Amino acid sequence: MTVAQTVELEGHIIDSGMMQRCFGVVMDLGGNFDVEVFEVGKHKDAESYCRMTVQADDEERLREILHELHQNGAHLSDPPNATLKPAPADRVVPDGFYSTTNHPTQVRYDGEWLPVENMEMDCAVVVEPDGPRAYTKVLNAIEEGDLVVSDEAGVRVDPPERPRGSGGPFGFMQGGVSAERPSESLIREIAEAVAETKAEGGSVLAVAGPAVVHSGAGDALARLVGEGYVDMLSAGNGFAVHDLESGRYGTSLGMDVETRENPRKGHKHHIYTISEVVRAGGIREAVEEGLVDEGVMYECIQNDVPYVLAGSIRDDGPLPDTITDAVEAQNAIREQAHEADLVLMLATLLHSVAVGNCLPSTTRVVCVDINPATVTQLLDRGSAQAIGMVTDIGTFLPALAETILDE
Repeated sequence: MTVAQTVELEGHIIDSGMMQRCFGVVMDLGGNFDVEVFEVGKHKDAESYCRMTVQADDEERLREILHELHQNGAHLSDPPNATLKPAPADRVVPDGFYSTTNHPTQVRYDGEWLPVENMEMDCAVVVEPDGPRAYTKVLNAIEEGDLVVSDEAGVRVDPPERPRGSGGPFGFMQGGVSAERPSESLIREIAEAVAETKAEGGSVLAVAGPAVVHSGAGDALARLVGEGYVDMLSAGNGFAVHDLESGRYGTSLGMDVETRENPRKGHKHHIYTISEVVRAGGIREAVEEGLVDEGVMYECIQNDVPYVLAGSIRDDGPLPDTITDAVEAQNAIREQAHEADLVLMLATLLHSVAVGNCLPSTTRVVCVDINPATVTQLLDRGSAQAIGMVTDIGTFLPALAETILDE
């Protein structure tokens, strides 16, 4: 005896590969499907529609198939209201709670679809009847009595689609990894994406690692901040320390940024820098006292560009501005991520993955690193909207800044 359920696919299901993926899911998990209706869009902007019955040998297998179909954008034909269960205690979610993807999501409440606010992956969805409204919450923010969406029934996920011929300033962002020197054409396209984001009133978030400074690309990022092309900065203690060291002593981790030589006592410069900034009371105070008069952090202070410096157990110091509480730092990063329209991830594995985890799949992402693991881990963890370049940040970033600022 078999069990069955009817699901629907709609949108650009052919060009985006959604239909093929859903067919593959059913077969790979040992089920069968019967296509009842298939309506194909007649031109490149027209959407298509498919309704099919999915069959499995038992309820457990059917639930497994429906779960995977749901992740790929399939919807139940006759969805019920979402199941809401009260959280039994602070930071405790009900059994079987719905764990989010980073795709645009809706939940059905009182016969209506509610868009879920602040989408990011690996969260719970809380519904407030007054309004009503639905929004994500990380597990450590759950409060006793929160009405948490449980199970996938009554939840609708809409992965981003790309109709045939879609282009525009972000048409190059089709996901994947490019292991090559930064070509002039690709840099121009990224520059146009940054400029377009700013022209539309959007926000650009730069996620930077210490290699930006070590490679000599710090000046390029500072120019972008100073000229208003970077609206927010997310980094670690190490990036800020070496940027300030470069502005103070002309070195990064003791090496002269321009000559690549190691001056006498240069290995102590980053410790000296930390001590001087601590003595001043923080980065802003150090800039105001004239201890530093150039660099990325200097431009952030001068142009009121907000930054989040997240600490780690590896940090020297750390700087007074560095957030050493991991949960507090994560929440600060999350606030930045929710405001960003375009994210430039520059030579940092841990921060790229951390910020990527907080981004909805509709946020445009460019990830650049000489280490291919940075790019592939970002994509593998769910940030499929990202374009990745495996290349030297010291070559890429100055070329990008020159292209943006000279146009």
